[in-house]
Amino acid sequence: MLQLPLVVTAQVDLVLLVITQLSMWSRLSQLSYPNAVVFDEVYYGQFVSLYMKRVFFIDDSGPPLGHMILALGAYFGGFDGNFVWNRIGAEYPSSVSVCFLRLCPAVCGSLSVPLVYLLTLELRFSHLSALGAALLLLLENSLIVQSRFMLLESVLVFFVLLAFFSYLRFHNNTHSWFRFCWLFLSGASCAAAVGVKYMGVFSYLLLLGVASLHTWDLIGDRTISHLRVCVQCVCRAVCLLVVPILLYVFWFYIHLTLLNRSGPHDQLMSSSFQASLEGGLSRITKGQPLEVAYGSQVTLRSSSSQPIPCWLHSHKANYPIRYESGRGSSHQQQVTCYPFKDVNNWWIIKEPDRQQLVVSSPPRPVRHGDVIQLVHGMTSRFLNSHDVAAPMSPHAQEVSGYIDFNVSMPAQNLWRVEVSNREAESESWKTILSDVRLVHVNTSAVLKMSGASLPGWGFRQMEVVAEKLFKAHSPGWTVEEHRYGTSQEQKEREAELHSPTHIDVDRKISFWAKFLELQWKMLTVKQEDSEHKYSSAPMEWITMETNIVYWLHPSTNAQIHLIGNPVSWGVASLSLLAYQLLAAVYLLRRRRGFKDLPDAAWSRFLSLGCVCVGGFLVNFVPFLLMEKTLFLYHFLPALCYLLLLGPPLLEHTHTHLLSGTPRRVLSVCVLFVLLSVFLAFRTFCPLTYGTPELSANQLQALRWRGSWDILYRRR
Repeated sequence: MLQLPLVVTAQVDLVLLVITQLSMWSRLSQLSYPNAVVFDEVYYGQFVSLYMKRVFFIDDSGPPLGHMILALGAYFGGFDGNFVWNRIGAEYPSSVSVCFLRLCPAVCGSLSVPLVYLLTLELRFSHLSALGAALLLLLENSLIVQSRFMLLESVLVFFVLLAFFSYLRFHNNTHSWFRFCWLFLSGASCAAAVGVKYMGVFSYLLLLGVASLHTWDLIGDRTISHLRVCVQCVCRAVCLLVVPILLYVFWFYIHLTLLNRSGPHDQLMSSSFQASLEGGLSRITKGQPLEVAYGSQVTLRSSSSQPIPCWLHSHKANYPIRYESGRGSSHQQQVTCYPFKDVNNWWIIKEPDRQQLVVSSPPRPVRHGDVIQLVHGMTSRFLNSHDVAAPMSPHAQEVSGYIDFNVSMPAQNLWRVEVSNREAESESWKTILSDVRLVHVNTSAVLKMSGASLPGWGFRQMEVVAEKLFKAHSPGWTVEEHRYGTSQEQKEREAELHSPTHIDVDRKISFWAKFLELQWKMLTVKQEDSEHKYSSAPMEWITMETNIVYWLHPSTNAQIHLIGNPVSWGVASLSLLAYQLLAAVYLLRRRRGFKDLPDAAWSRFLSLGCVCVGGFLVNFVPFLLMEKTLFLYHFLPALCYLLLLGPPLLEHTHTHLLSGTPRRVLSVCVLFVLLSVFLAFRTFCPLTYGTPELSANQLQALRWRGSWDILYRRR
């Protein structure tokens, strides 16, 4: 029976509440200042605008979840996408809610501080160590700056910390089935981290490694029943493997569902992908015939988008009789790959033993294995190849529009159609959907774009060759625009090429096909990296050799820099060295049979190293191997792990290595270091928040390293 009164008791960690409030204040106060585009906001803002307009785009820097989180804040702020992100420092109009644009990264940055506090507790260290780690993150100037603008590093750090905290909470609570909710949250956080930036993959792999070790220990525990071990293993596999994969795909499902309109990156995608978007190619190809037939008029787009998307093309210009290298050519009509829509991209599919260039009634479809001829629509030249070296790729055959010069060079213009993605041997050649290789019957060479550009005599267009050494899955050609030809005479046919007729055919591409294609493009289509004034090398990050000017007031000395707290960075570097030294000594002594630590303390020490040192390594070492433009903000996830390492390591030293007077000396030193961290934070606050404005002399005094780029105006 219900007893009155009802009493609810709760434990509240007041330190955690205070830390959270301070973190919110440091990251969220005056969020709309400055009211101007700050550094990479000019980059991410373009994607936010495209989300608002539902226009398709590709960002090769990472998956779409981070952009969607930024766009969510913009959506709640009423942003309509009508702002031109063309330069850093551009003023936001009054119609743009700057606070909402920056809200999501700021909230993630704010929550990272209490997460570090909780994570330290889950590593089985004291509340004092947890407070120390939280204070180091709270007073880290670079993390504050990165959190206060429309950037993604703070979002990535938040999800990585949440993943490790959730997993350790699951691991430490061994007697509750509710703990599997924490395991699920850990897997979801891993998927979110990878969905924000691909660098999240390394932290995810580290967490999988830690979970694998714990699972291996679980399997060897004879006190647990076989059934329970099996259930535990299956739950871990589902939550840490299946759930992240499904959620990763789900981020792309949302992305592709939202972005259903044609945009600036369409040409990087296949014709079938483009045709699935509203506007653009879908407007041009709407209602085209599905099956390519004899007499069809088609444009052929190269399935390879490297170096640029282009279409099979010819024009009234011949190859030079002799190239600059001294090699001769056939002097026949040039065939190239042209990166723009043009009437000279049209070709007619002809049956070799018939003269007609129109579609019969009913149309006779071209099928896999059929031999065809391709006639250029505007010049009536047959697509031809022969044993003559190509102009820029002498190892391959020249491809030309055949001209009969009455010399011993007969026409070789038969091509066999091979549908690469066919589902049946007799499958017909389909518009948009079929990826086709054209194999030269006489020489078995395959028609392809070489990737080289022709000189001035070829109008700088892309070279097309026939190559005998081809890969089994080498890029082919896709029919993009298609109509059924009805005019046999050349003049009538030229007019017809300018006025297409359509037959309505419903044609769609599945989500999985779009997902796989988009994934492949993101991983392979890379923009050219260029040198940047503020790019830097990874080793310069540790020694604080570099900074980045994020914003400079157009008329005063007010400015914002991505610059670290020098004391915090020093503590982080020393913590890494100290842990490595201690670990080496402990391992050597244990090898010799000396156990300096109890098993529980040794386990905590190893866990600290796996999470913090391992987290630093997986987020730092990959940058040493990358050949791309790098910036200081790439170091911030690795820095968070090092800031988390210091206080627990001091607790370990205080508890197990020191006693008496050295302990008291260490305590005094720790207080001095924390005071120094706070003073350094206050010193660099004007460069963190952009206010108050400093004089030229004050700015010069903040240049603690000669390599720092601090700007000022003399008055």
